[in-house]
Amino acid sequence: MTQLRQIRLAQRDKVDAEGLADLAEGQCGVLSTRQLHAAGLTRAAISRWAKAGRLHRIHPHVYALGHPALSLRGRLLAALLYAGRDAVLSHTTAAWIWSLIDAEPKRIHLTVPGRRPSLPGVRVHHSRQVARAEHQRLPVTPVARTLLDLGAVASPRQLRRALAEADYRQILDSREIQAVLRRGRTGSRALRAALHDHMPQLAQTLSELEERFLELCEDAGLPLPEANAQVGRMRVDALWRTERVAVELDGGPAHGGAAAMKRDRDRELALRSMGFAVARYSWDQVTKRPGDVVADLHRLLSY
Repeated sequence: MTQLRQIRLAQRDKVDAEGLADLAEGQCGVLSTRQLHAAGLTRAAISRWAKAGRLHRIHPHVYALGHPALSLRGRLLAALLYAGRDAVLSHTTAAWIWSLIDAEPKRIHLTVPGRRPSLPGVRVHHSRQVARAEHQRLPVTPVARTLLDLGAVASPRQLRRALAEADYRQILDSREIQAVLRRGRTGSRALRAALHDHMPQLAQTLSELEERFLELCEDAGLPLPEANAQVGRMRVDALWRTERVAVELDGGPAHGGAAAMKRDRDRELALRSMGFAVARYSWDQVTKRPGDVVADLHRLLSY
């Protein structure tokens, strides 16, 4: 009965239902009112379809076809349809799409050249000139502009890590970075500071503890180690290869339990058999007793 009713509604509204379904499939289920009108649906027909459960309002002038459950990509496309043709994903959202940060966007950020109000879950930024690139078939701000915008909303540690990721992924263009840096421009001061303290090794870290350890070495004036370096068949958290010093960092449950302790001891023995001095530091030691860790490293490295 439901299918018959949907067919009758489609016939009544003289809509290209098949073409509309194909378009929605290519857009992760979302459609704008402009696209609905182009397919033959009038404002009254859209209202009827919404009441019949064929369309579900996501944002003003944006609907989901069939059901309102959207994937993350569907939510990104819905936000772009709401913001208009010239909108681009920006700030933390663009940084995630470029793989500069790990956290999926809980709130979608985008930038438009005109005026458009923000919505719950969608933060709209305004700019006279909107820089545009495409990545993963989505319109986004270019990497340099993304880093600039990130400087306005992220912590210094997050921005520095994003810069290292861009460098590691070979998408960091120094000329483009210099082009977006202007006196008084939002994010410029933070990005300049991140460039001054650029640490490419951060892109090799896999945890906050590893980041903190590299920062500790930097602050102490020690040479920076390789992060997650390969030694034989093992991966070592931090390694001074020339000085033959290996550091393992105990950040939590991965190093708890009898089996894990046995594995760690076996790793230490193997590293020592290859001529490495091995040190092991915990989160509390790195973050709350950094002086003790630095003194130990000075002794191991003979600095």
